[in-house]
Amino acid sequence: MNSNPDSLQAKSILFICTGNTCRSQMAEGIARRLNWRARSAGVEPGRVVNPHAISVMSEIGIDISTQLPKNLDIFLNEYHDFVVTLCDHAHETCPNFTGNAGMVLHQGFPDPFEAQGTEADILKVYRKSRDEIYSWLKVFTHENQRTNS
Repeated sequence: MNSNPDSLQAKSILFICTGNTCRSQMAEGIARRLNWRARSAGVEPGRVVNPHAISVMSEIGIDISTQLPKNLDIFLNEYHDFVVTLCDHAHETCPNFTGNAGMVLHQGFPDPFEAQGTEADILKVYRKSRDEIYSWLKVFTHENQRTNS
């Protein structure tokens, strides 16, 4: 591997959530914006990405409308520099990620899917989740993206 930090290839990161329809999809989109090779998966994947997640990501110029929920099993034979569980259910189901990973960690965020109220109330919850994920990923990127494994 070339030791010049400016020529390092982007590191890979896999986000795991329960349904792979909200938080992990937002994290994947944000991580790509921050130059990660990002993927996401669910332990019980839903059928489509949540439209509220798509909407709030679009507000910040990140299009996740073509992303699809995926089952974690399809990534077990791939190496990931980092595997991050984003919700308590996934943390309980996947604490011993059986795939090939440099580091497995948990960074929980409240599930926006549980939001209730008016459309404005629901979008406010999704924006809060998006912003919390973005803030955490910016710090995580600064600490980990350019370091050698």
